[in-house]
Amino acid sequence: MGLSLHAVNRFDEAVAAYRTALALNPNQSQAHANLGMALKMTGRPDLAMESYERALQADPGNVAAHDALLHLLHFLPEYGPQAILARHQQYDEQYGRRAAAAAPFSNDRSAQRRLKIGYVSADFRRHAVGWTMLTLLGAHDHEGFETHCYAHVAGPDDVTRRLREKSDIWRDISRVDDEHAAQMVRSDKIDILVDLSLHMNRTRLLVLAQRPAPVLATYLGYCSTTGLSSVQYRLSDPHLDPPETELNCYTEQTVHLPRTYWCYQPCGATPDVAAAPSAGNGHVTFGCMNDFAKVSPAAMDLWAQILLRMPRSKLLLHCGPGSHRQFVVERFAGHGVGEDRLELVHYQQWPQYIESYQRIDVALDPFPYGGGITTCDALWMGVAVVTLSGQTAVGRSGRSILSNLGLPELIARTPEDYVRIATEAEKWIALRPTLREQMADSPLMDAASYARDVEGAYRRMWTQWTMQP
Repeated sequence: MGLSLHAVNRFDEAVAAYRTALALNPNQSQAHANLGMALKMTGRPDLAMESYERALQADPGNVAAHDALLHLLHFLPEYGPQAILARHQQYDEQYGRRAAAAAPFSNDRSAQRRLKIGYVSADFRRHAVGWTMLTLLGAHDHEGFETHCYAHVAGPDDVTRRLREKSDIWRDISRVDDEHAAQMVRSDKIDILVDLSLHMNRTRLLVLAQRPAPVLATYLGYCSTTGLSSVQYRLSDPHLDPPETELNCYTEQTVHLPRTYWCYQPCGATPDVAAAPSAGNGHVTFGCMNDFAKVSPAAMDLWAQILLRMPRSKLLLHCGPGSHRQFVVERFAGHGVGEDRLELVHYQQWPQYIESYQRIDVALDPFPYGGGITTCDALWMGVAVVTLSGQTAVGRSGRSILSNLGLPELIARTPEDYVRIATEAEKWIALRPTLREQMADSPLMDAASYARDVEGAYRRMWTQWTMQP
């Protein structure tokens, strides 16, 4: 019952159902994990963490709960890069290192031959990963690279169909266990196998733990570490992992794409950029259309400061129905911001979602886990985004996007800077008429160069393997 309610975004009722299940059986590991999943969606990652920990206490072998916990760490400000690394290494010790040692590979070691690239994901669908992969697969040099998609998709859709058409080989692994999936990869003689999920829902990381290809890498799901000692590389860019950051918080070797981690295309039809809403209503409307799970209490506290400094301003926030709405109202009220200055909107289908940006003057990036494709959506609709550069790569996604767009002045280095930049709203509203053109001319939408950059990274990885004894 809890899962059914969760599926239709009735999170309060889902939480009640999970708690009823736990009252009947307190040691039911999956009920604890499901409760954690619902609590995360209501913006309570702290409570979700407790539930995931209890799930693992009840069943230390609940891999899915462990994956969910590791992803959740990136939503918690108290977990810095080294603390996140330590928890990931525990995962590797428990699951990854138990995989059987791989037999020697017979792949042709020629450095410049056509390479077989395998992509593993549950998100070959209407998802940020699926949309980016449409761009990459469409722009890949298929003479130099043969693409294989290993799809663990629960509900295929139109994007799944388009991805299947763009890939050279499509393998459905949704009904295949990790061992057999790894055998499929080995039989296909994949040269470089790329995980696209890390520890997100329905991940198949433990396929990579069995070392089914000579080179293993992770990319795109979110920019962090798998923790697996079997995975040699992770892709990043100069802004997600800039020179001043330490790279020893990843178990993989970091390979920097020269410009951008993402290549953007809208997920559907988009209206023309409209005039700023402040021109008609006389006040600035800030907005955040990210998943509410990313909206931390610390972010709300800064947003309240912004609203206080601009007394007539309002905030449009993506936040579905449930008791967490009251939590939001009370959080802002604690800073003296009334409910009349907040508008909370439910989940929307693409046409309604993208049109919501017509009602926003300036977007506010959440933290510590920033937006990615959602940030690009805002910019495409002419809405400038203020971001806070964080201590983790997922907290620097806005920094990457805005740097590639040539707008570093929207990147805050401190919370105080974040508030100051946001309150200079009129300056950013003035960018509205030119942002779409600026974005179209940036690396963020240069599919051909992006694909060449990714392929160049693959060639470097492959060359390193061919030089090994």
